[in-house]
Amino acid sequence: MAEILKVTPARLEQLLERAKNLILSGKAVAIPTDTLYGLAADPYNLAAVNEISRIKRRTVERALPLLIDSVDRAADIALDPPELFFKLATKYWPGALTLVVAAAPGLPLKITGNTGKVGLRWPKAPFAEALIAACGRALTGTSANLTEKPPCTTASDVMLQIGDAVPLIIDGGPTPAHVPSTVIELVGGQVRLIRAGAIPESELKDLLK
Repeated sequence: MAEILKVTPARLEQLLERAKNLILSGKAVAIPTDTLYGLAADPYNLAAVNEISRIKRRTVERALPLLIDSVDRAADIALDPPELFFKLATKYWPGALTLVVAAAPGLPLKITGNTGKVGLRWPKAPFAEALIAACGRALTGTSANLTEKPPCTTASDVMLQIGDAVPLIIDGGPTPAHVPSTVIELVGGQVRLIRAGAIPESELKDLLK
């Protein structure tokens, strides 16, 4: 069963080191974000990508969104992102907006679900941001739950669903939001709302015109 470790200021560095070591060894760790609990793994390690599919009990063809900790890191992963990408990122990052863009050649095609597109998000979540920085790379950010089951907003929810499949759950308390991020695709000169979520569509209308 998973080890659950609660985030406290006194043990933050210890938790970051423990999570980082697991991730860089090819494991997936459940972490809190500003929307839902997610599965953080190394997207450049294909064994880790397969591990996420095993944990969630789904096929390996599904694309995986990535969490980043800066616009610069996102721009390194995106292929020639449009001006609107930077406009939306400046307004809503860190926050609950995922931007789907064409992926740069260095990103494994498996992460994109063989589409050549990748979803990027900078979460407003201190532990997640610190973990990305500690690992020195983007991390996967798919929700920490079984496929077709409700997403998890607490560490105990994660334990009930996938506690037998992950080595570590970082308990950051209940997530601030109980809905997933809003997803907007910016590919081929087109703008498309893929998923309504934490940021209302009405709030985005003027920017997306």
